[in-house]
This record gives sequence, C-alpha cells and structure tokens, in this order.
Amino acid sequence: MQGDLTHAAAGRLSQQELEQLARKYVWWKTPQEAAAMPDRVIAQVMNMGDYLDVQTLAVQVGDEVLRSVIRHAEAGQFSKRSWAYWHYRLGLAALEDVPPLPSRSFA
Repeated sequence: MQGDLTHAAAGRLSQQELEQLARKYVWWKTPQEAAAMPDRVIAQVMNMGDYLDVQTLAVQVGDEVLRSVIRHAEAGQFSKRSWAYWHYRLGLAALEDVPPLPSRSFA
C-alpha cells in the first residue's frame, strides 16, 4: 500500500484507537505490529467491521482515506459483498458497474 496513505491515516487515528481496532480485526498480529500499518487495519474494518466500528472509522478518517484504501486494496482484502458496498458508498461505481476484485497474478 501507499506510504502517504499510511501517513494520512495515522494522522487521523490515535495509536490507541488503531491498536483497539487492530486487536479486534487483525488478530494474527500484535496490536502494535498491526497499528504500524494503519491502511491494513482500515481495510480490515471496512471488510469485517461491525456497524459502530465502521461508522466511527468513517467519521475519523474521512471518505478520501477510505477511497484510497479501496483503490490500493490487495487481493484477498475484501469480500465481494464489502467490495461492492464500499464502491457504492464512496461513489466509486455506478449501480451494477463495480470493478472486479483485485487478484493476484503470477509471472
């Protein structure tokens, strides 16, 4: 993901807030390790977050950060349902015109 995204996201969420979200949504890393990658934490909340966490995150970081996270998403970060929801919610796709999920390619 983009370094400027990490910087922008980190500036809008406190370390404590990031670690709290990381503890819940990035369980395979320590909260401190996950918080070092705020874009990953944001993507996880966007994909799996409960209503309150998603709404709180959206208010804290703003739509531009959320758009950047989805534009730079890696393969496997979003479910098909979340991918469609965020494209509609953020005005990135018209109805029935959602781009395909990111995929891995092997050379």
